Amino acid sequence: MQREKRSIVIVGAGAIGGSTAAFLADAGWDPELVCKHRETVDLAATRGLHVFGVKGEKFARVRAVKEISDLSRAADVVLLATKANDCTDAARKLLPVLRDDSVVVSLQNGICEDAIAEIVGRDRVVGCVVGWGATMHGPAELEVTSPGEFVVGNIDGRTDDRLPFLKELLDAAQPTRISGNIMGELYSKLIINSCINSLGVIAGLELGKLLAIAKVRRIFVGLMREAMAVAAASGIKVEPAAGGKLDFYRFLDGESLFSNLKRHLVVRMIGLKYRRIRSSSLQSLERGRLTEIDYLNGYVCSRAAQYGVPTPLNDAVVEVIKEIEARRRPITPDNLDDPVFRGW
Repeated sequence: MQREKRSIVIVGAGAIGGSTAAFLADAGWDPELVCKHRETVDLAATRGLHVFGVKGEKFARVRAVKEISDLSRAADVVLLATKANDCTDAARKLLPVLRDDSVVVSLQNGICEDAIAEIVGRDRVVGCVVGWGATMHGPAELEVTSPGEFVVGNIDGRTDDRLPFLKELLDAAQPTRISGNIMGELYSKLIINSCINSLGVIAGLELGKLLAIAKVRRIFVGLMREAMAVAAASGIKVEPAAGGKLDFYRFLDGESLFSNLKRHLVVRMIGLKYRRIRSSSLQSLERGRLTEIDYLNGYVCSRAAQYGVPTPLNDAVVEVIKEIEARRRPITPDNLDDPVFRGW
């Protein structure tokens, strides 16, 4: 369909949502942005969203409203870019502005597609992996920190004419690829986040220092093993991560001393390459917000319960992070010595 006949809505003006809105507006798509902060709404419409970083610098004016109920018209395509914890509330508020053939694309960390589909209907939901990075430095101040791609696909694996249109749309922001196995793509990113993001919260360390600890590397691999066991039980074929460089099946294959040493080396190299990265969930806690643990390790645990797969390590990670969120436990490397991680 022609772009001028499509109503594009982006819900959430954080790092990913705001940057995407700016890129689309700059390319002539005229999206309408929903942002709960009045200052960002005003800046978007006047000075414009300020995007800078690895894709250059620009100011892009974007039509913006404070509430979903303030949207000027019904939405043909919704890019849902809220935090995972807010996605179901936003999905309920979207119902009055959705057409029968509207598309809701989930841009969250973790796997939120199932929860969103329960509200808006499975046929409306398209899955999406955000494979690039951005940081919000303040209202309408958005830095694109790392290049990458979008990956889109229907959650049942079928193909239809919505996907080429979404590719054309999202190509304006980042290169976009269509996948016939979007759940496997999403699960691949979830595994990485469930290790890096969650362990970063528990220990409060940058990735380089975190993965220099042998026990952390053992937990890292253990979390992967449990997640892959759940994937196998639920019929998910997990796609490679890191641009195809990390094949989880090959990585976890073998129990020899050499195989274990190789795994430790790979994880250590990840830490060295991305040594200054701090967990986004840790940053959320520092801003007084909750983590997205329910959609990361929590998703693995809930799927495991459905299929009777034991996931004691992921269960322990969820337990510790919930205690941190409730302020019953500090963020410290000493958490790694907790009895729940005994034996690792």
